[in-house]
Amino acid sequence: MPTFVYEAMDGQGKEVKAEIDATNETEAADKIRALNYFPTKVLPKGGKQAKGGAPTADAGLARATAVARKRGGFTLAFKVNQKQLTEFTRQFATLLDAGLPVVRSLDILCNQLKPGLLKIAIGEVKEDVEGGSSLSEALAKHPSVFDKLYVNMIRAGEAGGVLDEILARLADYREKAQRLQQKIIGALVYPIAVITIAGCILAFIMIFIIPKFEQMFKEMELGDMPAMTKLLLLIANTMVNYWYIIIFLPVLAWVGLRFIVKTPQGRLLVDKIKLKIPVFGAIISKSCVSRFCRTLGTLVQSGVPILDALSIIKNATGNQVVANAVETVHNSIKEGDTIAEPLRHSGVFDDLVVNMIQVGEETGELDKMLIKVADTYDSEVDTLVSAMMSLLEPLLIIMMGMTVGFIVISLFLPLISIMERIGK
Repeated sequence: MPTFVYEAMDGQGKEVKAEIDATNETEAADKIRALNYFPTKVLPKGGKQAKGGAPTADAGLARATAVARKRGGFTLAFKVNQKQLTEFTRQFATLLDAGLPVVRSLDILCNQLKPGLLKIAIGEVKEDVEGGSSLSEALAKHPSVFDKLYVNMIRAGEAGGVLDEILARLADYREKAQRLQQKIIGALVYPIAVITIAGCILAFIMIFIIPKFEQMFKEMELGDMPAMTKLLLLIANTMVNYWYIIIFLPVLAWVGLRFIVKTPQGRLLVDKIKLKIPVFGAIISKSCVSRFCRTLGTLVQSGVPILDALSIIKNATGNQVVANAVETVHNSIKEGDTIAEPLRHSGVFDDLVVNMIQVGEETGELDKMLIKVADTYDSEVDTLVSAMMSLLEPLLIIMMGMTVGFIVISLFLPLISIMERIGK
């Protein structure tokens, strides 16, 4: 029976190196896991891993799991920092453009990365490439780090002998996508912060201040109080006596929503509702269309076949409504149709997108047209985000003013009654 040399992590996060007998690498990895170890490398004794052999468990995930168990006995889902991955892609493109070999470039980048899943994955990729695998094959072994879009673009770059250019395009794509995402998130930070602070202040008033006024009103024996005051006291008493329900309901709603979106029908329903929200729905719609056009344009520009590109994009749109439209386009093209016509009938893409794609197909410059559409929609998203901020600020001020006014008037109405009683 063949002997395999392996490296693994134990439950305490310590590295273990030993040998084990097995018929193949998969059986060896299974035997190692049976010993409560997490295999990071399994090689035949005296040789390297066979080029078509079954890959072992993701080394980054194994080490992350070991660290998680060491800290508290829980397995955590670790993800790669997307900004770090974008920086790696840009630097990789620069090194290849300077004439450095792939292995040397990976070695330099791996040494300068901070400890984490990306560093471990790059180290594994470098070893696989040294062992004879292509870069795309080595990257495909780490789906938790490099998605299908990344791997397919690298594969296209290898096939065309323009890997440095493809990496540069991929870095451009990721940078623009991240800037758009940061703008949307940044626009939501201010209103969320204002609502949170205002909610905490109102909760403090309702729980600690209003009950004291209620006690004062009872001692004064005011009798029947105004309707606004009764409503205010009812809200305050509800928050004091049933605070746990008020906290539990949002948590329950969030869990329920997470459960709903895990089903295809539920995800489709939620995404349809998102697209119908005033202003915010337009931002989501244009962001999804921009992501679709930029991704498709980048893939086509890189030499990826159109059907393969659409299959990749379907899972990267971020919205099930758009994903269904992309799938319809994919099926229509398989039957010999153009891209523009099924897009026109999908009901998701407006005339600007359809017409520019149609012109791109007719002129043979589809990739350039798609990138132009994406740039146009990114600008529109910026405008809509600014408009949303301009709309949200006065709305928040009006809502806060109405809430404070309601509380003040509700508390002063009984006091006015007392003053009138004294005056008589």
